[in-house]
Amino acid sequence: MSHPGNTKTLPIWAVFGVPCTAAAIVCDVDAIDRRLVQLLRENARLSYAELARQVGLSAPAVHERVGKLEAGGVLLGYSASVNPEAIGLGVTALIGIITNEGEIDAITASLNEVPELESCYFMAGEESFLCKARVGTIAQLEQVIARLNRIPGISRTRTTVALSTKWEGRPQHLES
Repeated sequence: MSHPGNTKTLPIWAVFGVPCTAAAIVCDVDAIDRRLVQLLRENARLSYAELARQVGLSAPAVHERVGKLEAGGVLLGYSASVNPEAIGLGVTALIGIITNEGEIDAITASLNEVPELESCYFMAGEESFLCKARVGTIAQLEQVIARLNRIPGISRTRTTVALSTKWEGRPQHLES
């Protein structure tokens, strides 16, 4: 844990360990901001008073910092962590997508229209995209794969079905 008096300021890319792209919003994040981000990643329901207690600031000061982190594009939103099996989505698959020499933006837009795809990454290598799909049954997964293969610009897919989830969405510790 960093000392609350640490005022060393780093560019936002230093928080996550990768440089910002041109589209990224640039803002400075100090050790206290990184600690706030870490605490909120671990429990987004913490009150400003509790956050303030843990970083050694007042609740109004923490409220202002969190607002700046939200406005600066560091904190993108807050969500609930849900057990997929409890809501009927017990099948998880990773789908590698191999594309033709097509328009990546159009393919991305089409992939975004597939609600079963929980996340999608643009990749280096043979597969242009790697998507995580969640469905209730293998039959539903088969339908998703068939739908993906009909998207113009997609030449084929390669699917791996997860037998179990050991962990996911685990917040990494952010260095101070």
